[in-house]
Amino acid sequence: MPNQKKIDLERCVDQYGDMMYRFALVRVKDPDAAEDAVQSAFVAALQSRDAFEGRSTEKSWLFGILKHKIMDHFRDVKKRQSFDLTPEDGPDPIDNAFDRTGHWKSPPRKWEANPESLAENKQLAQVLAKCMDGLPDRFRRILVLKEIDGMESAEICKEFDIQPTNLWVILHRARNQLKKCIEINWFDKTRTMDSGK
Repeated sequence: MPNQKKIDLERCVDQYGDMMYRFALVRVKDPDAAEDAVQSAFVAALQSRDAFEGRSTEKSWLFGILKHKIMDHFRDVKKRQSFDLTPEDGPDPIDNAFDRTGHWKSPPRKWEANPESLAENKQLAQVLAKCMDGLPDRFRRILVLKEIDGMESAEICKEFDIQPTNLWVILHRARNQLKKCIEINWFDKTRTMDSGK
């Protein structure tokens, strides 16, 4: 059995509290729910701190607990919310994008940009955050779990009690809406600025 390491939770709250809150807020999009998840995570950590064996860092251990609390939040929301597509979800941005012969009416644009420089661009990060916030909550939640947290599709389907085809449609729509929003709010605007218009 590994040596048990005593955790100073007061120090952990100071050191990781804000980071955990931001992590939770990106996922639940509700400041109160994010705060509740972080508080629940620290309460759970306090109750089980004697079981911490030091196999991972304190940070990893705390964030693991927080991820479980966030999933508890989603389970609670799931009881009150359906993941079936509704008219409020809006149309798929590529609906009606093809002519009668099956060809694009207006083909998707190539994003001619360096991914490394885009990853460091603060203005693009703000546009991305705005576009993510514009997604329907259900789409946003699932997209974050899949693309940011790397959760497996089967696990998402199980957690949200949805079929794989429904998951595929939700992810497809979320990605298309995000892509269209970024094109309009970032790429089109930067092209206009670059051309001097």
